[in-house]
Amino acid sequence: MPSLTVDGARTRAAALTVQSYDVDLDLTQGERTFGSTTTIRFTATATSTWLDVKPDELTSVTLNGTAVDVAGLNDGRLELTGLRSDNELVVVASMLYSHDGEGLHRAVDAADGLVYTYAMSFLDAAPRIFACFDQPDLKAPYRMTVTAPPEWIVLGNGAATQVSPGRWELAETPPLSTYFVTVVAGPYHQLTDSHDGIPLSVVARQSLKEALEREAGDIFEVTKQSFDEYHRMFGYRYPFGEYHQAFVPEFNAGAMENPGCVTFRDPMVFRSAVTDGERSNRARTVVHEMAHQWFGDIVTMEWWNDLWLNESFAEYMAHRVSTDATRYTDNWIDFAFIRKWWGLQADQRSSTHPVAADAVKDALASLDDFDGISYAKGAAVLKQLAAYLGDDVFLAGVRAHIESNQFGNATFADLVGKWTEAGAVDLDTWARNWLRTPGLDTISASRTGAGITLRRVAPAEYPAERPHKLTVGGYDADGRATTVDVLLDADEVAVELDPSLAVVIPDAGDDSWAKIRLDADSLANLPAVLPKISDGVTRAVVLNSIRDAVADAELDPKLGFDVLVGMLPHETSDIAVATMVGWANSHLLGIYLPYQPYRGQLAATLAARLRTTAAGSSLQLAVARGYVRFADEADVLKGWLAGEGVPDGLAMDADLRWTVLLQLARLGAVGDAEIDAELQRDTSSEGVVHATRCRAALPTPAAKERAWTQIMTDADVANYELYAACEGFWHPGQLELTAPYVDRYFAEIAGTEKLRSGWVVASSAKLAFPRYAVEQAIVTRAADLVADESVAAGIRRSVGDSVDDLKRALAVRSAFAH
Repeated sequence: MPSLTVDGARTRAAALTVQSYDVDLDLTQGERTFGSTTTIRFTATATSTWLDVKPDELTSVTLNGTAVDVAGLNDGRLELTGLRSDNELVVVASMLYSHDGEGLHRAVDAADGLVYTYAMSFLDAAPRIFACFDQPDLKAPYRMTVTAPPEWIVLGNGAATQVSPGRWELAETPPLSTYFVTVVAGPYHQLTDSHDGIPLSVVARQSLKEALEREAGDIFEVTKQSFDEYHRMFGYRYPFGEYHQAFVPEFNAGAMENPGCVTFRDPMVFRSAVTDGERSNRARTVVHEMAHQWFGDIVTMEWWNDLWLNESFAEYMAHRVSTDATRYTDNWIDFAFIRKWWGLQADQRSSTHPVAADAVKDALASLDDFDGISYAKGAAVLKQLAAYLGDDVFLAGVRAHIESNQFGNATFADLVGKWTEAGAVDLDTWARNWLRTPGLDTISASRTGAGITLRRVAPAEYPAERPHKLTVGGYDADGRATTVDVLLDADEVAVELDPSLAVVIPDAGDDSWAKIRLDADSLANLPAVLPKISDGVTRAVVLNSIRDAVADAELDPKLGFDVLVGMLPHETSDIAVATMVGWANSHLLGIYLPYQPYRGQLAATLAARLRTTAAGSSLQLAVARGYVRFADEADVLKGWLAGEGVPDGLAMDADLRWTVLLQLARLGAVGDAEIDAELQRDTSSEGVVHATRCRAALPTPAAKERAWTQIMTDADVANYELYAACEGFWHPGQLELTAPYVDRYFAEIAGTEKLRSGWVVASSAKLAFPRYAVEQAIVTRAADLVADESVAAGIRRSVGDSVDDLKRALAVRSAFAH
């Protein structure tokens, strides 16, 4: 299907005003399809336009009482002619349920065979559910009716009422963009509450009933606290009536901000023990989606190039509001270690782009920019802007923007105008340097006889003069800090700080967006001083600097490994431990460094740390997971599964058992029989996904071929199982076994676009990339694929990003032979 262009969208928006949608869905037609009848009322100033609809069968289309030839449907578009000033369009269709997390997704819970559905309309998926004019700036009110099995509940954007057994009517909504429209229908378990006059609920599968009842109190508490804070900050009450949070199966994203009915990944309803960092992450996701109710839902972008503003704003608010209003206080540690690192990598790839791009890409290509730049970099820049403007001006502009554009569409230029009215000066220059120019500065400190000189260097390919408002920290041998606030608005700025301090850290508070480099003296003193620095954010700044310097082939990866091994015995943050162990897995071992002997050294360090962590603590769980990932002591791991030798306080629950079994599978210490036995123990859908990952990890030709067939040819595999097969397939200890699949990846990956659509195509292409084949020949193969415009854009972007990372690995290996 041709993707909508910005010119096409502008032409249609100029010609049409959509007055209302009435959508009637029949979810009782069977396992494959559902009925969809849509009535659209709209005015027109042109005589022709087109309708977006992607049916299994288009039954009938009637425009102003006259039948339209359904044979005119071409690649998801139906031309409409003879438009009047006032029009009524009725479209009757049979639609396919999806299994890729987009459209109307249908999932069967392996635990009990119950069926669950939910609608994901994001980007261009709405026409897979109902006929529409699918673009963000044609907003309209929606009324929805749903026929479902009588034992189901139905939720959506408007309050749902069951008017007869299995028949539901949803209240009319305020004007919404098509990509926000949802319905959640199935035998979900629902818990209700209310706050400040707002009805609240959470729902999840019946097999997660006990977990939901255990977790609902925390979710409701965060929700209530955040409503109070957003009402205070924005001075504008939540306008969408009820507020449901639906934790749904096989959801691709973290969550989706559908007004009144937010959908989340249901692994966030924790069935097993999780770390404090994971609980904090869930809270931020809740707060993030709540921010969207104002920024994105009440005021919506005109075109997808301003999607960054929705996501950057919600990302910034998620960390800020979670810290200010909830019991979770490690948000900026998470931002530094995880979210910012995601964005820093994206901003250094060949696919980097401005935070605020011009409106040139079509809708589908805009999805490629839905990345760490649009989320994390944008959030960091907004944090800088709030500091630059002052919070009063920052929030005054946001409030005016919401008030003046409520239930409509707006652009970034509109928001800049409101900030300017609130008192901001020369924002255009600031925006040009920070938002319209890609890339990131490098900030370093050097010691002089009198103090410290702070330097700013912009990348040569993306010159800019970005002002950085930040803190420089100096640390003595005992980790005691002296900090100086600095405005780095020139290439060099003098800082009054004792040059004899053991460690000097630019941007010690992680307040800006830049590559941070430590001077030679600081690096030399780092192993002794870093464990004594008490601030978790500052430690994250240092470790990000190490990770980035290694990736740039400026720092020996062996030194990076030594820093990692040196910090583990002392680190108290589960977020830091999980992140750095994850870095060892994703970048160091088998990519920058040989898998052996470093695997053994890391496993031994983690095993020792496990013996010193508090029983039952979040840190113990993070360390245990890390140890299992790198352990080769099959007898120890099998003992854990049998309940023998398990560290005191460590719960061998379902998910940790699968983590242990996955490592045993990689080691070849178990086979299909043991995986099947564990699946008999855990018959849930989660268990099926875990089993798929374990089977893909088995070091046998038959297991690899089975997984590969699933990845490359199975059109019906559910998205989570597909991802699991990709995740289990490659391993640095199985290079010889998987070598034949490197060429097969490049020969076959383009064909997966015919099996699946949207998000899952790009995600599976990235997960299945042969990342441990660090060879120059792969760069050439990848370049050929990326240059082939017949290949789906999402696949080309995933391969391009992966090969950028591969080039860096080759450069590291060339610079430092180990």
